Amino acid sequence: MNPGILVGLFALLIFIGVPIAFTISIIALIGIAMIPNIPEITVPMRMFNGLNSFVLLAVPLFILAANLMNRGQISQKLIDFSIAIVGPIKGGLAHSNILVSMIFAGVSGSAQADTAGVGKVLIPNMINTGYDKETAVGVTAASSTIGVIIPPSIPMIVYAGLTNAPIASLFLAGIVPGVLIGLGMMAVISYRAHKYGYPQYQKANFKKLFKLFIQTLPALMTPVIIIGGIITGWYTPTEAAAFASLYAFFISMFVYRTLKLKDIPEVLVETLKLSSLSLFALAAASALGELLGYYRVATHAEAFFTTYIDSPVVFMMIVMVFFLFIGTFMDAIPAMILFVPVILPVALNFDISPVLLGMVTVITLAVGLVTPPYGLCLLISSTIGDLSLEKSFGAVLPYILVIAGVLILIAFFPNVAFYVPKLINPQLF
Repeated sequence: MNPGILVGLFALLIFIGVPIAFTISIIALIGIAMIPNIPEITVPMRMFNGLNSFVLLAVPLFILAANLMNRGQISQKLIDFSIAIVGPIKGGLAHSNILVSMIFAGVSGSAQADTAGVGKVLIPNMINTGYDKETAVGVTAASSTIGVIIPPSIPMIVYAGLTNAPIASLFLAGIVPGVLIGLGMMAVISYRAHKYGYPQYQKANFKKLFKLFIQTLPALMTPVIIIGGIITGWYTPTEAAAFASLYAFFISMFVYRTLKLKDIPEVLVETLKLSSLSLFALAAASALGELLGYYRVATHAEAFFTTYIDSPVVFMMIVMVFFLFIGTFMDAIPAMILFVPVILPVALNFDISPVLLGMVTVITLAVGLVTPPYGLCLLISSTIGDLSLEKSFGAVLPYILVIAGVLILIAFFPNVAFYVPKLINPQLF
């Protein structure tokens, strides 16, 4: 079959609203069925092999940890602690929204879990205390993207599985960009707070602040334990995810006593639903990879770049623009599975490290979480805040500019991202 027909069919299926995972599966099945001497059984075999990875087991486990913490109301405790820290600043509730997203990012690795867990509490709270809906929805959706940048990060785990890049290096490299994005978003809030007179909380005394710190310490220790264990080599990302799930269960059930045994079945079902979406798309993309290999897409892409592009700067710009476009209608995981194997050889030819390419890819695709029509975090936030998608997208634009600014900084000045990680563990870089 002519590859152009498959591309047209892919575009048609996307246009009529077929879910991306099913679209990829259909294209893979039809394309391989039309190739002589390649049996159709190749498709399910490749789908199975695509999931036959110990690293990918971390995906449902981190989602389970996030769901346990949300059901155990740990996100509420993190919110209370964040408000005590930044609440006295003008626009304190919005600042705490960003701060709790940065903390929660070190627990779940999932932006969607952050949006749902934090948004259900903070969006109504912000609206009730005088913030307009646009600000409440915009800051919640935008700050949740930090969840896939600050480690642990599910997209980083998938990227490491695709490229064999060291996951510890990726996790360390995500800390500085994630913090910079959070601080940049806080700067936007500070400007808007003084312009529109957003409210602030009364300053908490030391006794109250210390009490909240002690209450939230078990939750705050989660990212320290997860990230510390991975970068020191004590356990793998999958083992860390399993430990995070057990730890989240333990502190929710026995420390905070906010999780009941009757809640567990619903938590497991929700985890299976969220995990199956990502993992089925990953399996489908693995099957499509067989088809792309037959048509030597990676070879043609490498030939194109080596013929017409002779600058790593131009290459990185093309990569960022491409993934910005792809992220508007495709989740990060299938996007990476489809296109990272194609662009990685070209990046290596330009002496661009897999870790740097991974950071640029993950941050760029994170923008897709808040851009229509896919924009899953934007959809969740707008639904919670009862705000139209058009107004929600307008509200999130200033924060997208912050992410774009940090992305450009990291892409062309990688030592900004790698400076602190190199100090922590120079052997990883």
